Amino acid sequence: QVQLVESGGGLVQAGGSLRLSCAASGIIFKIYVMGWYRQAPGKQRELVAEIMPSSATTYADSVKGRFTISRDNAKNTVYLEMDSLKPEDTAVYYCKGRVGTRGTEYWGKGTVVTVSS
Repeated sequence: QVQLVESGGGLVQAGGSLRLSCAASGIIFKIYVMGWYRQAPGKQRELVAEIMPSSATTYADSVKGRFTISRDNAKNTVYLEMDSLKPEDTAVYYCKGRVGTRGTEYWGKGTVVTVSS
């Protein structure tokens, strides 16, 4: 059984920080591409950040310089460090895992991040 479980969301004031965690089980974590996505009400789900097995990373332009994705293969966990949060960062944040570009996608249930002004 594959499970991705996000944690760390909450309510924070603009300018504050949060660290999201995604704990994976049921997969060979170290070979998986892991990513964070978010979806705000009425909007499409969008990529926030992605990290390869090599630890190479990509970020959405909207979060570059503010967010950092990382992984700890020994803990089967991927993190998203969010700094200088803005109200427009408010969304449900989802963890995703897959093998390569065509592998089956596994998704967590999401964790809510609310940034107040």
